[in-house]
Amino acid sequence: MRSGCSEESPISISKAVQARTRIPEGRRKPNCRWTFSDESAVEVLRAVPYDYTVQNRKYHLPPIALASLLLAPSAILPQGKDSGAVAHNPHAVQPERPTVATHAGTVARGWMELEEGGEWDRFPDKTRSFTSPANLKTGLGSRTQLNLMINLIRTTSVRGGSLTPGDLTVGVKYRIVDDDRLLGDFAILPAVKLPTAPQSSGAGTGTTDFSFLLISSRELGPVAMDLNAGGTRRSGNQAGAPATAGIWAASFGFPLMGSAGWVAELFGYPGTGGIDGVAPIAAFLTGPTFTAREWLAFDAGVIVPITGPQPRAAYAGLVWNLGCVLPRGRCR
Repeated sequence: MRSGCSEESPISISKAVQARTRIPEGRRKPNCRWTFSDESAVEVLRAVPYDYTVQNRKYHLPPIALASLLLAPSAILPQGKDSGAVAHNPHAVQPERPTVATHAGTVARGWMELEEGGEWDRFPDKTRSFTSPANLKTGLGSRTQLNLMINLIRTTSVRGGSLTPGDLTVGVKYRIVDDDRLLGDFAILPAVKLPTAPQSSGAGTGTTDFSFLLISSRELGPVAMDLNAGGTRRSGNQAGAPATAGIWAASFGFPLMGSAGWVAELFGYPGTGGIDGVAPIAAFLTGPTFTAREWLAFDAGVIVPITGPQPRAAYAGLVWNLGCVLPRGRCR
């Protein structure tokens, strides 16, 4: 979940690139705008091409052309149009954590980004557990992103409290449409969880799970909103886990001051039936975010149960854009 954007004028390209962490790649008409200062021209000559929108008209400029825009905006922009522009940098992080909901944006083609964190849970029966979720994201195309996800788990019921890797999940996010009137930026995320962790260790379910997630993202002024809904179907040995499960989430992010922001989210899991069924769960997540560099962001916060067997939790984590992993010139 990314934070919202605030308007600043003037601002340097480097700061604009940092602010870009609040807009997932693929947003064509974000509500976030900046006016660049003339001193930024030297920075632009070292920058990647930029996409921006003015009065709902889309523009694409290579670095030299954008430098000219900064030095003489009236010569390039339509007459009477504002000279605000939105910078895009594929090296800027696009955090999907800490919220349960993800956004519709995708990492630029050839670029790789790592999300890593920790969650400390306290259950109603006073037992505790620790989970460290990791998500390695790789851009496969302008609208497609590969996700490789795995959790490290430590709880008394898993190998006597030792830190143990869980099952591996492989997913592909595909952004179908941008700026749709009804759906906003809309993406789908099909995924499969493989039983890579031995069931005897307690860290895996021993099942192959197929999931499908619907993602809608849009800007509401300075607030970034992400809505998610999906379901999971398990095959194989279903002992200890229900055959079907669902998820819903609504998250909101907004700027506070400088590089600091805040996220708030409602999420839940519908109840499931059968011998391994569980009651419906709803919870509230909230906490600050901080962009330390354009390629590095941090988060922390708490999760408070509203209903159902959801533990109280505290979390912290980071998002690190690792850069381009393809041969030189092949990245977007």
